Amino acid sequence: MKNRQYLLGFDIGSSSVKASLVDVENGEMVATAFFPDHEAPIKAMKMGWAEQDPQMWWDNAKLSLKKIMNKAGVTGDDIRAIGISYQMHGLVCVDKNQNVLRDAIIWCDSRAVPYGERAFKDLGADMCLKNLLNSPGNFTAAKLAWVKENEPDIYAKIDKIMLPGDYIAMKLSGVVNTTISGLSEGMFWDFTRNEPAKFLLDYYGFSTDVIPDIVPTFSVQSTVSKSAAEELGLKEGTPIAYRGGDQPNNALSLNVFDPGEIASTAGTSGVVYGVLGENGYDAKSRVNTFAHVNYTPQQTRLGVLLCINGTGILNAWVHRNLASDLDYSTMNDLASTVPIGSEGVTILPFGNGAERVLENQEIESSFHHINFNIHNRAHIIRAAQEGIVFSFCYGMEIMQQMGMDIHKIHAGKANMFLSPVFRDTLASTSGATIELYETDGSAGAAKGAGMGCGIYKNHDEAFATLKKLAVIEPEENRRGEYLEAYALWKETLAEALK
Repeated sequence: MKNRQYLLGFDIGSSSVKASLVDVENGEMVATAFFPDHEAPIKAMKMGWAEQDPQMWWDNAKLSLKKIMNKAGVTGDDIRAIGISYQMHGLVCVDKNQNVLRDAIIWCDSRAVPYGERAFKDLGADMCLKNLLNSPGNFTAAKLAWVKENEPDIYAKIDKIMLPGDYIAMKLSGVVNTTISGLSEGMFWDFTRNEPAKFLLDYYGFSTDVIPDIVPTFSVQSTVSKSAAEELGLKEGTPIAYRGGDQPNNALSLNVFDPGEIASTAGTSGVVYGVLGENGYDAKSRVNTFAHVNYTPQQTRLGVLLCINGTGILNAWVHRNLASDLDYSTMNDLASTVPIGSEGVTILPFGNGAERVLENQEIESSFHHINFNIHNRAHIIRAAQEGIVFSFCYGMEIMQQMGMDIHKIHAGKANMFLSPVFRDTLASTSGATIELYETDGSAGAAKGAGMGCGIYKNHDEAFATLKKLAVIEPEENRRGEYLEAYALWKETLAEALK
């Protein structure tokens, strides 16, 4: 009897590392695990700093892999290819011997903001937006500029810089390389010239030598080395055939590849990620544009990323402070007892730091129009969920101004998308149909590897078994009520921004 064959996916997060095995033949996820089972530590030596030891990611990857291989009874000989999803915008620096020179500066570290702002001013908005499609901001290039200025001894030893996914691929293979998609999220890719952004490298005084070799996102990028095979129980020579940042990879996991398609998540923070078919940017950098996983210089596929910091964290705050006696499902039921618009109660959800969609203003969360004789906690619960949706729609209007036609939203059935009020409000306010799927980032990375090594001929074949759990259509007969509530929310936001 022929042994079953599997694809392995890693998802390198800041809180944990997840691994999944996908059956090649039927596309089913047969085992998944993450490590640690508590939130991994983030080092914050100063306010606004956030660092992690890359070795911790590697150790957690090994432990999560061991769990799933034991659970599924799989050996290294059974694994056909490996894919990697990873936390975006981090900076890993290694020397010529592939030794890590300092802890990684990760996505939520804000120390590099002045370095990006200075570059944007000095190089000019037109140059940055047309070539990078963004302001240099607080991305990987600006973080490297901070290291160059503040840690010159370390900077002098740097041979290559990497993103977190590049580091895991290096540990698996002993080979250092990266992708166009990865370079774009670090502000290292020039979309006008279709090459590394030499003008930004020159501005910061970086040698082009620090940029690793560039490989296609879907390809045999490297193979598992003898030492890594022995360390992990894998087979030497197993292809590493895909890598993508967590938000592009989430879109891949939802089979979102083509212009006009949208992927969304709504956990602690919320993301709307849409695919654009031509170079485009927001002049105020309220949303960010990166190369999507299927971008090539010959085929423009860009991921436009809207991130709202204050989404699920607001819902959790309401639960913790106003409804701790209820579970989330009961909270959702209670919200549904209140009419659309929460009888006038309006909540701005921006209480989790500066919001890029608001041009980096930090206006905090606020509750408006509460009448002590009419409103109760059910109104607050519903208004919180509506406020989160309206913040999504506010950002989606910016995406539409960039030329994106938003008619369908793909999402996993998790977090805020478990709430009927949230789903109905989003569908009816945006006018888009919502499709909910059973999906997982590490399983998506595994299928990406299947595409990269030729097991699947295209993404439709790779995701043919993606399970659609529900479809939510806009309530056309009540859409006016939703839009009226949204209009009041926008008026409230406009007052707060004055």
